[in-house]
Amino acid sequence: MSKKGIEIVNLDTEELIRKLNQALSEEWLAYYQYWIGAKVLEGPMRGEVEKELEVHANQELNHATMVAGRIIQLDGTPVLNPENWFKLAHCAYEAPEDSYIKNVLTQNLNGERCALETYNNLLKFTNGKDFATYDMALFILKEELEHEQEIEDWLTDLERKK
Repeated sequence: MSKKGIEIVNLDTEELIRKLNQALSEEWLAYYQYWIGAKVLEGPMRGEVEKELEVHANQELNHATMVAGRIIQLDGTPVLNPENWFKLAHCAYEAPEDSYIKNVLTQNLNGERCALETYNNLLKFTNGKDFATYDMALFILKEELEHEQEIEDWLTDLERKK
């Protein structure tokens, strides 16, 4: 990153890079959780939900790309080894061992709610101090809110189908 770019970031950049690597690890785990969930999904509304889970997976991958890019802009190194994703992430990865649609959606809902906390914390940390990271985190937070709402709606629809 340019010297002026780093200079105008008015906070502890090492701490910010640590927080961004946490978010990056969580995005990779979320990507895989959505992607594999879409592949093994069983139950009512499968076709509709499967397609949307693949969209969510691609959005999580885009988030990972954005976060990694910001880490590099801050002169940091994105987490290099997938083994470290579990160590750095605060959000859990829940394997879809029971692939019934309600279970997969509930696991993804848990992940989205944790991601909302991660990005809310990033927003608080960067507010008024690092506008580039703040703007990126706000964009991602908005998409995570949409994911949460869609999953809640699907779960409601499943309950009503009974």
